[in-house]
Amino acid sequence: MHIVNFTPFSAFIGGALIGLAAALLWWTLGRIAGVSTILGNALTERGSDSGWRFAFLAGLLAAGLGAVLFFPGAVHLHLAAGGGELVVAGLLVGVGTQMGSGCTSGHGVCGIGRLSARSIVATLSFMVSGMLTVSVVKHLL
Repeated sequence: MHIVNFTPFSAFIGGALIGLAAALLWWTLGRIAGVSTILGNALTERGSDSGWRFAFLAGLLAAGLGAVLFFPGAVHLHLAAGGGELVVAGLLVGVGTQMGSGCTSGHGVCGIGRLSARSIVATLSFMVSGMLTVSVVKHLL
């Protein structure tokens, strides 16, 4: 296996920023930074509670756009899959987040940080499922 463009410093900074954002959301609003739940509830629920959800999602998009604008060349996007494969993958992720009652950000970042047994099992399930899926797609299909 050949790992390309891995830099421990940028990985450390990125992980620290994700952890800080999750901690700030917990400390300021008492909310878990589970992106799939935040997105799902922003699209389905209305009321005074939806403002922070849209602000959080806008911040995610703004951070990505800022990275592309302020650090040109640092972000490399190469999609090996076609549009149909991306749609199927997105639908499978959506189904999986519903089955797992959350996503890797909610369970993996916030749940494990709170030592939640349910989140540890869910995250292990996500990781094993992902590894098996890649193995099947890359080596058997």
